[in-house]
Amino acid sequence: MFSFANPQYLYLLLLLPIVAVIFWAARRGRARNIARFGQPALVAGLMPDVSRYKPWIILSLRLLLLACVVVILARPRAGAKQTNTTVHGVEVMVCVDVSNSMNAAADDNMSEISRLQRSKMLMQKLIDKLQGNKVGLIVFAGQAYMQMPLTPDAQSAKMYLNEISTTMAPSQGTAIGGAIAMAESSFSKNPHTQKSIIVITDGENFEDDAVGAAKQARKAGIQVNVVGIGSTKGSPIPTAHGYMTDDQGKEVLTRLDESDAQKIAAAGRGVYVNGASNEAVDDIHQALQKLSKSDLGSYVYTLADEQFPVFAWIALVLLIAQMLVIDRKNPWLKKYNFFTKEQKHETQA
Repeated sequence: MFSFANPQYLYLLLLLPIVAVIFWAARRGRARNIARFGQPALVAGLMPDVSRYKPWIILSLRLLLLACVVVILARPRAGAKQTNTTVHGVEVMVCVDVSNSMNAAADDNMSEISRLQRSKMLMQKLIDKLQGNKVGLIVFAGQAYMQMPLTPDAQSAKMYLNEISTTMAPSQGTAIGGAIAMAESSFSKNPHTQKSIIVITDGENFEDDAVGAAKQARKAGIQVNVVGIGSTKGSPIPTAHGYMTDDQGKEVLTRLDESDAQKIAAAGRGVYVNGASNEAVDDIHQALQKLSKSDLGSYVYTLADEQFPVFAWIALVLLIAQMLVIDRKNPWLKKYNFFTKEQKHETQA
């Protein structure tokens, strides 16, 4: 079975015929301009090295090259191969804040990276470090929602992580306590398996007893870590028409509340880290490394066989070919006449 991992890139192929039409129109315009100088045969005699066909050959090679690049981006896959893996590690539930305040800038410099984007970047790096462990995802705002149950498949975890957005939660708020409670109930019942919860939030306007939920998780033997995201000075919240304002028309500023976030981490006997720190991922990973690992079971993965190397080689050949083809006649071949018949002259006896 043939499929694509990123089929959305295939829409770029629609640009290729547009490029071809633009090129054809440009060549037609060039031909009309040349015709103004005189008869086409006479003008052609004045430019003996100009080839009529080489530009079209070069264009065809370049279009095929671009088509191969698009297919490579789409990641073609065919068939499947199975891999049996035994997972030995811990269980980790990641709870990501998706309230509207997570659309605000991730730092004091008002960068274009939002808090949610920064959160996803950090988690991408952490998931890479958690190969061999089970990871699950929960999103929360006014309520908590299961995004992905625990899985040892890191690629699936990153795929679900990429789908997270602030439009996922119908009700606004910051129900961290509800997210922690959902994470606690989502773990396996194996008493020998170490478990950890990672809460990623700007820590503003808690609507439930997050500290109490963290204490309850600690009693169940679950570690609770918190990653704070955002500016402590305050950032405006982007909307479709500018920035969010209050009833008086003033911009609403959202601030990272590190104090409450630290209380949650302390109640859960975990660590608090600021997401702006270069060591944030390493600090969380070190906290997880302190947990005892255990066998989490054996799993069979069915992985599609990637086919993009074939198109990469084709693209390389096309690239070299179009570099070797020049838009003028080859002087070595000028002495050979492949396309005209020799004129035979009969002599009269």
